[in-house]
Amino acid sequence: MHIGIPKEIKNHEYRVALTPEGARFLTEAGHRVSVESGAGDAAGFTDDAYRAAGAAIVSTAAEVYAADLVMKVKEPQPDEVKRLREGQLLFCYLHLAAAPELARELMARGVTAIAYETVGKAGGLPLLQPMSDIAGRLAPQMGALGLHTSHGGSGKLISGMPGVPPARVLIIGAGVVGMSAARTAVGLGARVTLVDRQGDKLAHAEAQFGARVETRFSSPDTIADSLEYADIVVGAAQIPGRHAPRLISLDSLKRMPPGAVLVDVAIDQGGIAETSRPTTHSHPFFVAEGIVHYCVTNMPGAVARTATKALTHATLPYVLALAAQGLAALDADAGLKAGLHVHAGAITHAGLAQDLGMA
Repeated sequence: MHIGIPKEIKNHEYRVALTPEGARFLTEAGHRVSVESGAGDAAGFTDDAYRAAGAAIVSTAAEVYAADLVMKVKEPQPDEVKRLREGQLLFCYLHLAAAPELARELMARGVTAIAYETVGKAGGLPLLQPMSDIAGRLAPQMGALGLHTSHGGSGKLISGMPGVPPARVLIIGAGVVGMSAARTAVGLGARVTLVDRQGDKLAHAEAQFGARVETRFSSPDTIADSLEYADIVVGAAQIPGRHAPRLISLDSLKRMPPGAVLVDVAIDQGGIAETSRPTTHSHPFFVAEGIVHYCVTNMPGAVARTATKALTHATLPYVLALAAQGLAALDADAGLKAGLHVHAGAITHAGLAQDLGMA
């Protein structure tokens, strides 16, 4: 199969979908890999490294999109959508619940689109997990940056100082993002509260962090009460493939201390706060109702080399299967089939179809 790896064109997206090492696995399996020139530069992977792995370096995006399978990191941008064609396989993060127009365009073009974020295995999400882990680790750091007075924050140092208390961090959701965020926030010296609806997740957090993290069962009252004392809030709640739950209303946001920071990691699925809207790495912060918001939709792109390596390690077995078997790979692997969002002009993921009003 011919596999195309384009250069990402989303704002400040520095990752690339495949490392040279990943390209070598594919070419040694007999597949043809075309990589757009410069696609890996920002992540530290040169054109020469891809050539040495057996890939062809092509000079235009059109040559990449001539492939049978296009493998990306982020959802196709408008100029990229125009290059997609009927019957072509697209494998990337899609987050269509927050992008209904993109969903309609993919349907109209007859593309078969498989979303990394809902591919499943043993009850987990193996292609979402590494990026969620990275986003979680970054979230307290971005929150700490948002507290800087220059960004509209309260001017608190997340770790505090002798005689000066540290910042309070509230993490909503104890999944991969939330646990990684808790680990980083504890390491930075913050006072951490973690809320979730599932008791087993809270028990796991207590076993891992002990008294360093306070755990609370999630409810509207719990969240509203916790917001009153939070200097940094990490929005880490998500429903795979669907719009993120709206857990912070405008009224509850107003209960937060002036200059507090909301890091809405769930923004690529629409965000957990009524006031959240997508931002970019070039303009990551905005202030609404006196609260600093960080809502970058591709957070792991900030650490492109680490993220690209982690993503390739996760996606490679699935790409090899798709390249060898085509659509038959979906029938052979129910977890991979769970990633199918668009096929033959229709939405094929039940939860996504419900969110988009197409059920």
